Amino acid sequence: YVAGGHARHKLDLYLPGRADRRLPVIVWVHGGAWWAGSKENCQAAALVGKGYAVASINYRLSQHALFPAQIEDCKAAIRWLRANAERYGLDGRRIGVWGASAGRHLVALLGTSGDVRELEGKGGNLDQSSRVQCVVDFFGPSDVTQMGGRHNDDNSPEAKLLGGPVQQNKDKAARANPITYVSKDDPPFLIMHGEEDRVVPIHQSELLDAALRRAGVECTFVRIPGNGHGGPGFMSPENRKRIEEFFAKHLK
Repeated sequence: YVAGGHARHKLDLYLPGRADRRLPVIVWVHGGAWWAGSKENCQAAALVGKGYAVASINYRLSQHALFPAQIEDCKAAIRWLRANAERYGLDGRRIGVWGASAGRHLVALLGTSGDVRELEGKGGNLDQSSRVQCVVDFFGPSDVTQMGGRHNDDNSPEAKLLGGPVQQNKDKAARANPITYVSKDDPPFLIMHGEEDRVVPIHQSELLDAALRRAGVECTFVRIPGNGHGGPGFMSPENRKRIEEFFAKHLK
């Protein structure tokens, strides 16, 4: 999705065998602490059967490039989808995003920074918008300066993303925090977080939920008891239905 780009500038596009109209798009952004993970494990692929196109994207990891490379890549992928909408039968006016953990951090950034030109990068198709129409957000960071504990270590995933320890690089951290860019024109969010998460504290989702609500953005926050950093509760029949209804409401 970036001409002449990095090996990680690739996406998988899942399409139904046939469609009688242009399809809304759900973009899956994988997790992995910004240094691991792959587009092959696409949690959203099953929604192709519900009348969507699904794109699962790779992006440069922290060993390849420091932030903001990761969000620049995500935005480049959104722009590529819009630029190629006619070719693949996509509805470029209706793009939703879904991610978990580090991927949640990036989809939350896509949601809150649609109006932030300095995060667009130079990944091509700059005549297209990188704004998205809704966000499903699974248990990721919103403000890395408030995560505490080992997240402040010199070799934490956050330090590797920023290029140095979080508390010694607060300006860089602020630039990477989805909460920094919250504004009243952000798209609707569905936030889900396990109450027993010991990797990313649920407080991170509480912060983002509160900020979105203060700005007047539509936000639904679902706490999942008995689950940690992931778990079966996220895709229980009830929560699967909640996710499907959220996408249907905002993309269909």
